[in-house]
Amino acid sequence: MAAAPVTRPSAAPVAVPAPAPQRGEGMMARNAVMRAAITSLVLVILLLYLMPLGYSIATSLKSKEQASDVNAPILPSAPERFEFEGRTYDVYRVPTDEGEQRWALVTPGRNSSMFVDPDDPGAGLFEWEGRWRTLTPAYRLAFQWNNYQRAYEFIDFLRLLGYTLMYAGITTVAATTSAAIVAYGFARFKFPFRNVLFIVLISTIILPPQVTLVPTYAFFFQLGWVGTWLPLIVPQFFSNAYNVFLLRQYFMTIPTAMEEAARIDGAGPIRTFVSVILPQAVPALIAVSLFHFFFAWNDFFGPLIYLAGNADINPLAVGLFRFNGLYSSEPQLIQAASILTMIIPLLVFFFAQRFFMQGIVLTGDK
Repeated sequence: MAAAPVTRPSAAPVAVPAPAPQRGEGMMARNAVMRAAITSLVLVILLLYLMPLGYSIATSLKSKEQASDVNAPILPSAPERFEFEGRTYDVYRVPTDEGEQRWALVTPGRNSSMFVDPDDPGAGLFEWEGRWRTLTPAYRLAFQWNNYQRAYEFIDFLRLLGYTLMYAGITTVAATTSAAIVAYGFARFKFPFRNVLFIVLISTIILPPQVTLVPTYAFFFQLGWVGTWLPLIVPQFFSNAYNVFLLRQYFMTIPTAMEEAARIDGAGPIRTFVSVILPQAVPALIAVSLFHFFFAWNDFFGPLIYLAGNADINPLAVGLFRFNGLYSSEPQLIQAASILTMIIPLLVFFFAQRFFMQGIVLTGDK
């Protein structure tokens, strides 16, 4: 008797698990979201920081009437007017069933008024039901570019600019050069009480300038320098603690192997300083120069004290202060003069910002 065929049960289908999402993709997505959030936050902070500058620029392009009009837009705008049949009428933003229209009010009334369409004056007058006093005036852009010319002439901008450039240029060179020499001595030379002297120098940073104001002024008054630029320029040739600290820290990051190689070739300390140290420290020197240039450009208190008896040689900061007092009722001219004084510092920083940021990082390694 033949054996019955043996049937084997069919194998159950095996479920293939779905591929798990790669960890790298999730990390990249989170990084992208984080970068977008940080970028948005930085943009918001930047806009908030630039808002006062934007408002100043907008005010500098307004007329006196536009600056005093509380209902005017932020941008320089003047009330829109339309001439019809030999007379000039104000234009208003009128709500209608077809949307907001810009019509000129010809005959105002209590509950209805007569208007004319500036885009179609041939259609004549038509009546609008409503109270015209609730309407918003229409404005058009009206930039007053002549404000800059008026401010330029009123403050004698070229004279003030010349003295400011002279003061900022001379003191920047003097402060940077003297600070580099002193910083090189503290960074590379060993002498008795070096650290103590450096601490004493740095401690002058926390000394309030009001403490030394009276004796310093009395000293320069005895020398007969009050009323001249000498009290403001000569002290800059004797270094500054902040600049010395910044340059010393940078010099200490420069490898000494370069100086040793120069010394083997027969270079002395001065030649080494000029040919080795200074070329390696260009970013730090530019940073210190910019710090002092901006300080001298905006310096107000020093020139106000020492040049009080000679108003003809005032810098821009003091000149703007006097201009503000004389033309306090002309805010648009004051803002225009302020914008003029900002142009040169902004250009200087724009073209030197790469070296400036390198100097702030304070790394001299190549």
